[in-house]
Parts: sequence; C-alpha cells; structure tokens
Amino acid sequence: MNKIAIFIILGVFAVVAIIYYSFDGIAPNRDFPGAKNVQIDNKWDMPIVLEEISGISWMDNEHIACVEDEEAIIFIYNTKTSEIEKQIVFGEDGDYEGIALAGKDAYVLRSDGVIFEVLDFQNDSLVINEYSTGMSKNYEWEGIAWDKKRNRLLLSIKDKADKESKPIYSFNLRTHTIEEKPAYEIKFNDPAFKILEQELNHQIIEPSEVAIHPLTGEVYVLEATNPKLLILNSNGSIKKLHVLREEQFGQPEGLTFDDKGNLYISNEGSGGLGNILKVTLDKK
Repeated sequence: MNKIAIFIILGVFAVVAIIYYSFDGIAPNRDFPGAKNVQIDNKWDMPIVLEEISGISWMDNEHIACVEDEEAIIFIYNTKTSEIEKQIVFGEDGDYEGIALAGKDAYVLRSDGVIFEVLDFQNDSLVINEYSTGMSKNYEWEGIAWDKKRNRLLLSIKDKADKESKPIYSFNLRTHTIEEKPAYEIKFNDPAFKILEQELNHQIIEPSEVAIHPLTGEVYVLEATNPKLLILNSNGSIKKLHVLREEQFGQPEGLTFDDKGNLYISNEGSGGLGNILKVTLDKK
C-alpha cells in the first residue's frame, strides 16, 4: 500500500473520530417545532425480548399486555415485579403492530390489516380467529383500540391517505367487518398543525397507535416517526396536539390507559431497551 493511500485512510478515520467524540458517540436528538417536555411519572425498562415493543393494553393494577414487532406472542408484563409473567403464542411470526383487550378477549393487529381474535386469551385452551380489513394492499395498519361503548375496534393507518385527511376506521365486533366510512377523519388543514411548520399532507400525522380515554371518550392518536400525540374530541374534532421531545420518546409505538385515565406510552428500543412510561401531559 503506498503512502498516499495510507494518508487517505488515516484522514477518514480522523474525521470519523472527530464526529463521534463531538456527539459523545450518540447521534444528536432532533427538536421538532413545538416540542415540549412532558412529565414522566414512572418508567419500566423492558427485557430484551420486548426491545421492539409495538403495542400495549392495560389489564389491571399490576399487569399490561404487550406485543412486539416480529413474534405472534402476547406478553403479560407485571409492573410490580418488572418481569414477564406469561407468554401466549397465538400464531406465526409476522409484523404485529398493536393489541387491544375487550374483556377476556384480545385483538392483535398485523400491519397488513389482519386482526387476530384470541378468545379468553389467558385460558390454556385458546380459540383464535382471523379477520381481514380487506384493505391490506392500500394501507400500512399501525393502531388498534377497543371502543367499548360502540362494540367496535378503532384502526389507524400510518402512511397513505387522500389529499385532505387521514382516516381512522372502525371494525364491527358483531359482524366482524370493517365499516367502509371512516369513524374519524384527521384534517390536514386543521389549525392545530400550524406549529409543525411543515407541508400539509399525509405526513403531518403518521399514526403508530390509537386509544380511547376511558373517562372522557376522547381519542388519542400517537405518532412515532416525529413523536407527537393528537387528542380528538369524541366527535372527531381536534382538541389538542402535543409535540413530544425525542429524548423522552425515542420511538413511541404503544398507547393505553388504566381505569383511572392515567396514560401509558411504550417506546421501541431502537438498539437499546424498550420501555413503558407512565405520563402526565401538560393540560394547558
């Protein structure tokens, strides 16, 4: 190897070293327009098997049901012992994005729009049904929530939409079919989005999860790409937009409430440990 080649290689290493130490070995966090800190009341670091935790659903004062991206397993996580108490296998490996509990039954959403119904999911003898939205070629499905009042599931999509709004669909639990007309539509030109200082198109909100507040009936829509939390009134109008700081919410994928209305958000690990956070929002 000649001297010129050696000097070039050493120069490349020097530049890389300068960049690395300038950021203490960590890529800088992005501050999104309007981002604010929120209060973190509690934090649970997930075991390595839940590094890619993608959905959570509150069970009781000690347990949260979780799913992760790649395996068809419902994990029962104990918040008191900080351990996985039980694993329930319901299918084959796939891209699982969310979980919703409806009484004793669990519903898990796969990204292609297939819903897995696990009846009496804690029973040793499982009954599992599969239902399709019939729209798998059009959307990347990311969020699922149980709407107890209307006996339906709410389903959110991440990517595509029309030019003016992004839909949240409903899945009828009596007929096991999706309603053609969206339950809610998030309008891109809503004044709430002005603080984001970006083009008003389908990228203004890319939902990773949806949940319903048990006391108010408000619909919460979470985004992981540019972390934010959108709150809709029960009629679908936007009430509040919370832009989240990335240092607190690296990749927020899961969302749930306990029976008192306390909010929990889970984050994928992105190379580190996933976590579940108990969060108090600024209500101003």
